[in-house]
Formats: sequence, structure tokens, C-alpha cells
Amino acid sequence: MNASVAFPKPSLRPYLPADLSLLAEIRLAAIEELTEEDYDEAQRRAWADLADDEAGLGETLKKGLSLVALIGGAPVGFIVLADGGLIDQLYVHPAVARTGVASALLDAIEKLARARKLESLVVDASDTAKPLFDKFGFTAERRNTIPVGDVWLGNTRMKKNLSP
Repeated sequence: MNASVAFPKPSLRPYLPADLSLLAEIRLAAIEELTEEDYDEAQRRAWADLADDEAGLGETLKKGLSLVALIGGAPVGFIVLADGGLIDQLYVHPAVARTGVASALLDAIEKLARARKLESLVVDASDTAKPLFDKFGFTAERRNTIPVGDVWLGNTRMKKNLSP
């Protein structure tokens, strides 16, 4: 199936405080459903428990440069660029996974970072998201392991230089 036929290209807009509850739901659904091949049940549960903090997400979204992807006027994903060129969040709803929504968000954030004259972008990419960042020209710098309760979550610190 051609994803471009089934799913229209998302529109993007800045985060609005009214988006918070839905974006929190998208984040949890993405963790629970999209990471099954890369993280076991205990790891996904620990990550979801850690991410189940709507107030914390709200602060992150307010402080960063936050974009929301919309299809048919409804939020389906989001990205947050924090200080120092750190991509702090990138989540899409499982229903639109691998349809270009994450790519559209990442492309837009890269353009905004270049416009702001940032020298590079960095991300701690989950094993699930790493192939997307590879595709966008990010290179792996180091492997991270994060203790969450009694489990360990792995991700990869990746960087992309934004030379003019």
C-alpha cells in the first residue's frame, strides 16, 4: 500500500496548551505500541510509567520549540527542540506510524534549527526511532543505558552537523 495515498501530508503548527492531553496520549500510545520489536514488556512499562507525567510534558512543550503534526485538523504527532539543539521529544500516533509524519516533523525542526543558526542537532534516539535519524543523516556518537526502576532502557546519542 502506498502510504502517500492512504495518508495526506500532515500540516504543522506550533504547540498550543489545549493540545497537552492529546499529546500525552499520543506519547503513551507510541511507547506502548510502536516499540514492541525493540524493548521488552518490562522496559516498555517502565518507559510508559516515566512518560505518564502530563505536567512534565507540558513544561517541556512550553519551554522548547514545539511543533504539532495534524491530519484532518487532529494532532497525530509532535516534536520538541530544546536549548542547545537537543531534540527532546518526537512521537507519532501508532495509526500514522511510517506514513511520513515523523519525517515531516523532523524536516521542519531541522529547517527551523538552521534558520536559528544552530550548529548541530542532537538526540537520544530510541532503538525504534534510530533508523529515522539515520535516514536524516544523524550519526551515532555513543550508546546510553538509563536505569528506570529495576530495568535498563537503551538509546543512542546521535548528532547531525548543520553546516551552512
